[in-house]
Amino acid sequence: MAHKIVVIEDEPDIANLLAFHLKSGGYDCFVARDGKKGLQLVQSERPDLVLLDLMLPGMSGTDVCKAVKGSPECAHIPIIMLTARGDEVDRILGFELGADDYVIKPFSPRELMLRIKTVLRRNVNILPKVAHWQRDGLAADFEAYTLLVDGVDAHLTPTEFNLFGEFVRNEGKVLSREQLLSNAWGYEFEGYSRTVDTHVRRLRKKLGPYADWLETVRGIGYRMKRENQVD
Repeated sequence: MAHKIVVIEDEPDIANLLAFHLKSGGYDCFVARDGKKGLQLVQSERPDLVLLDLMLPGMSGTDVCKAVKGSPECAHIPIIMLTARGDEVDRILGFELGADDYVIKPFSPRELMLRIKTVLRRNVNILPKVAHWQRDGLAADFEAYTLLVDGVDAHLTPTEFNLFGEFVRNEGKVLSREQLLSNAWGYEFEGYSRTVDTHVRRLRKKLGPYADWLETVRGIGYRMKRENQVD
């Protein structure tokens, strides 16, 4: 079955361009021209991915992102933000709320399609060879894409789960931001390594009492403590 993608974009020319390329690429495409209708479309269609403009009438893109990621039924749906070049603050906020990627306007349709394919295949990409992993109160099922923290589902996004899997796969090793971007995201952001910092911060928050297992190595990146290093 074709992947379903919801486009939330108020500019008709861009919305039509996105719909054309998505349909040509074999995707089922649904378009909304404002944030409120877009959120309703996400809730009713439960798409495989959302393309979300940040500057929307009525309900902003960041509010839509917050609503989607705050819903247990929709939190797993990856979101790619469409942003103007100067919207760095909004991009950071979007990542804080759980967005997976961003594309800057004006964008190349070819690049956008590549980003979509990469995000959609994260669910089957770069996971540890073991199907299950457990340490103390953390238990990960890499087939079901779930992480339990003291028995409670942490509701990780696909990107957060791949990031966690990368730490598990390289336990005790220091990973640079560039390595994490390449391995957990599947490609490089254009000089935007702060993306990693934002996602690590979100992941730590969801790890709760085990947040300090992810160490910051100044000037280099991050690592997950080995089991015998944890207090």
